[in-house]
Amino acid sequence: MYRHRHRTARWTVASLAALLLSGPLLTGCTSAAGTGPEAAPAPSSTPPSTPPSTPPSTPPSTPASAPATAPPVQPPPQLTEQQVTAAVDRIDGYAQDALAKTGLPGLALAVVYRDKVVHAKGFGVRQLGKPEQVTPDTVFQLASLSKPLSSTVVAGVVGQKTVKWDDPVSAHDPGFALADPWVSTHVTIADLFAHRSGLPDHADDLLEDLGYPRDYILQHLRDQPLAPFRASYAYTNYGLTEAAVAVAKTKGVAWEDLAADVLYKPLGMGSTSSLRSAYDSAANKAVPHVRIGTGTSWQVSTTANADPQAPAGGVSSTVQDLARWMRLQLADGAFEGRQVIDAAGLNETRLPQIVSAPPRSPAGNAGTYGLGWNVSHDPRGRLRLNHSGAFELGAATVVTLLPSEQLGIVVLTNGQPIGVPEAVAEEFFDLAQEGHETVDWLGFMGKVVPAAAQSGVSPTDYAKPPAGAAPAKSDAAYVGTYGNGHFGPLTVTAENGGLVMSLGPGNLRFPLRHYDGDVFSFQTQGENAVGLSGVTFTVGADGRASTVVVEQLNHEGLGSFTRS
Repeated sequence: MYRHRHRTARWTVASLAALLLSGPLLTGCTSAAGTGPEAAPAPSSTPPSTPPSTPPSTPPSTPASAPATAPPVQPPPQLTEQQVTAAVDRIDGYAQDALAKTGLPGLALAVVYRDKVVHAKGFGVRQLGKPEQVTPDTVFQLASLSKPLSSTVVAGVVGQKTVKWDDPVSAHDPGFALADPWVSTHVTIADLFAHRSGLPDHADDLLEDLGYPRDYILQHLRDQPLAPFRASYAYTNYGLTEAAVAVAKTKGVAWEDLAADVLYKPLGMGSTSSLRSAYDSAANKAVPHVRIGTGTSWQVSTTANADPQAPAGGVSSTVQDLARWMRLQLADGAFEGRQVIDAAGLNETRLPQIVSAPPRSPAGNAGTYGLGWNVSHDPRGRLRLNHSGAFELGAATVVTLLPSEQLGIVVLTNGQPIGVPEAVAEEFFDLAQEGHETVDWLGFMGKVVPAAAQSGVSPTDYAKPPAGAAPAKSDAAYVGTYGNGHFGPLTVTAENGGLVMSLGPGNLRFPLRHYDGDVFSFQTQGENAVGLSGVTFTVGADGRASTVVVEQLNHEGLGSFTRS
């Protein structure tokens, strides 16, 4: 994840791989922001693909009379233990160098290989200005790395025969509806986990920014216009959240408890939770930071409470805990001799469900999304599972697995997304496969990720009113309350010689600055902030505004408010 039209910074590096190399990179992100990385512009030059140094292994030939057999679940391994050990030995230096070059405060990583945690380490500090160091037991916010964890939980419930991936969501949550009645009754748990329901990109993340609770947001997904069902991909935190919540309702528990009972507790993930309160109360936690400008200076920040979209972006954990989950993933749901998650339900999550990004060249591969995973195959034909996570207000994470190699890496950071975790992960696989870096990953990701995060900014520069701008009318023309069935009431008041707009259940306040005539601007706030955005009033013959359109809220045509 990275941004979408209105920049939902809980992004999703979701189709970054397809956009960059159409396969070998990371096909996924997090939490996402506006037009998520899935919609990130292609870089001016793409890294070169590297041909295999040795041809992939091929199964022995069989007699022509032998019966046809199913293909293997995974191809034979192509990496040796020595190659993996060499990469592990060198990745610490790369991680330390990445922190030094970017100023990023802290990072933790873990590597799993052949059902063992072969490396886990922390680098840097948990909070700038304080001495406490990051360790493998430091709790980080995961953002959209929560999604593959959540699909693992649902796979566990599928294995209990309580639900099926292809169950209609309405069968488990009768109150659920989308804009189209037929889609409402046919959209499945898998459809929402694969982002193929037709909901717009990051649908209703802005309701969360305004302070609305989960139930309100899920109920108002029905207001969103739909693209063709199962024929279009758009990354939606709240679509996935609805599917997860529907599964929990069938079990008669809250999602946060279901995740703990099905996955976190059985694996001994004692520092993992789907509740923000657990992160807040952790003694050893990584504090979020944002970068000042484009240099190496950072400052402490505060991320939004992601509890409303906990299945999509609200998990917090450590690399030690996530290494246990990676072991389970690479062992098809088994952990230390126990089958914790049903293998069949889990493997459904790894099948491509929808094209997330078309090929960018005739020889390129399409990016695809599974169930909570970005799914691709590298140039050697190996399945590659990946997901990134990011909060623009201070977290960036990535996990990448090569199941055929029984190899995986997770990288967690406590700074806004600038490409560091993705670079560290890609460097590790480069070192393992090739023995050297094939691309300047830090430089490359350092350009692609921040550039993707800039989408969603208004095309109008509200900081520079036009020459000869028309004056505003008197404050009385605009003051009043305006209604909107989706975003709720908007109130404009006159205070201290200016106008203030209030929105959301907590009456978030946004001072208005005059731009031109009946057009004003306001400074956007929260995870999806995009700088200055516009507010346009329509004033009638009676000298009073009858409607007001809030630009940041109007990307799907839902941002018009009518005077009460």
